[in-house]
Amino acid sequence: MKQILTFIMIFFLAATLEGKELVKTIPSLPLNVNPETIRPLSELADKVLQQHLEDILFSNPSWRQLIRAKKMTIGLVDLTDPSNILFAMVNGDEMMYAASLPKLAILLTAFHCFENKIIEQTPEVMKDLNLMIRKSNNQAASRMIERVTMERIHEVLTLKCYDFYDETRGGGIWVGKEYAKTGKRMPEAVKGLSHAATASQVCRFYYQLAMGKLISRERSREMLEILINPGIEHKFVKALHQIVPQADIFRKSGTWKTWHSDSVMVWGPEWRRYIAVALINNKNGETILRKLIMELEIVLKQNAAIIKKKQKHLAAFVEPEKCFEI
Repeated sequence: MKQILTFIMIFFLAATLEGKELVKTIPSLPLNVNPETIRPLSELADKVLQQHLEDILFSNPSWRQLIRAKKMTIGLVDLTDPSNILFAMVNGDEMMYAASLPKLAILLTAFHCFENKIIEQTPEVMKDLNLMIRKSNNQAASRMIERVTMERIHEVLTLKCYDFYDETRGGGIWVGKEYAKTGKRMPEAVKGLSHAATASQVCRFYYQLAMGKLISRERSREMLEILINPGIEHKFVKALHQIVPQADIFRKSGTWKTWHSDSVMVWGPEWRRYIAVALINNKNGETILRKLIMELEIVLKQNAAIIKKKQKHLAAFVEPEKCFEI
């Protein structure tokens, strides 16, 4: 009996120590980085990651066809090393109909309004924001649009401090209609879409949250708390729950007819710290997205192995310290 109790105690002690070690190795979000060192995502494009991404996407004939027809857009950000963030995209600046994914713009506008004391951050409002993001509830989204107004959403998206929509640079994230069958339509200027996004701007949204730059570090943290633990298990999330159940997932997706979109920030051990965004116009979009996230994980794992190999190679050339006898 004593031996069994001793074994149980050792087991729980080991588990506790392992948990503490995990906390040490996985930094929390938003990251604690010097704001002055944060570079624009557009400056972090990486040729090696880009090549790996293109190789794996174009090796699939049906995906290659969708990409060439501009019916599939992808963005990928490797956050493993905060001092060396890597970005790659395919059709990343192509405006696509995105259904509920642009509800991210409503989330941002609400917190902009909280910060500037335009509307009050009440439990009722927070409940609607959670329903809108986690469950993608259209009624909650429409109530939030009424509170913040469509005009203010557009103002926030085009403010220099956010810069999530610019028609002179291909568009970005846009909400131009309530999430209801009726209501006034205010389409964006590039393609005349009501609910739209580019993969690159959605990547920027998550990137700025991860850096604590969206409004402020505290407001970024609050938005991340709403985005974590998605309430709908499909697309990226369906696959991720199978292959990396221990990771935190921050997510917003969208679906309407043949338009399927998903966006995640995955935060787990080792190389599993990344942003993935994809928008697809195809009747099989749901299935494609499940397969795609697994392929993107292969890209990131390959990239991590190459970086590790380079680091070892460089370490081998570091001249050892000389010892002198006195």
